[in-house]
Amino acid sequence: MNIDHIFIFTNDNGKVADELVDFGLTEGSNRIHVGQGTANRKFYFDNFFLEILWVHNENEITSDKTKPMGLWQRVKSTTNHFSPFGLCIVNSDETETIFENAFRYQPDYFPQGMKIDIIKNEDQSDLPWTFRLPFIGKKHENEPTKHKNEIAVLTNAIFEYKSITENTFIDYFKNENQIQFIESSRHWLHLIFDNGKQEKKQHFEKLKLTIVY
Repeated sequence: MNIDHIFIFTNDNGKVADELVDFGLTEGSNRIHVGQGTANRKFYFDNFFLEILWVHNENEITSDKTKPMGLWQRVKSTTNHFSPFGLCIVNSDETETIFENAFRYQPDYFPQGMKIDIIKNEDQSDLPWTFRLPFIGKKHENEPTKHKNEIAVLTNAIFEYKSITENTFIDYFKNENQIQFIESSRHWLHLIFDNGKQEKKQHFEKLKLTIVY
């Protein structure tokens, strides 16, 4: 399985993404998710993008249509102990099993019939909100992927989690090289780029993120 993108929920209207710009990342496009109540800032790489997400309209994210998908629970991760991370997996034949019993959400910003498959992980809230888009394979985006710090390819994403009741979800990833989970005392995300060839790392405390490159 390959990662399409990862989001991190924030509570400062995306201002924390300025730290990524200062770090040397080139910012891509941004958007408001109409009807969903969220907005974003994005950073694209050769095989992946990182999304900084926040609530744009609280009424929309808690509406009868949107609330059942469980995204709103990730907003308040500092108080309800839910992971602030979202993991989007590239839609392919090998993801059919993991999403077999997924919750299906029809966004207002996609054509009718194009639904997002979601694993809410409500009962194992230390794990990321996991989903796949209706597009088969990766979309080809016209976005900037060159960065001042010369980061290019995501090679590993490691999610730290505090505790879970069962390993069923994690078992899907036990033979995956790009996506890993490790038990810890915190929620944290490690993104390793280019196999860490520059032998550098940067911590972003507000994002609960470490970038290794």
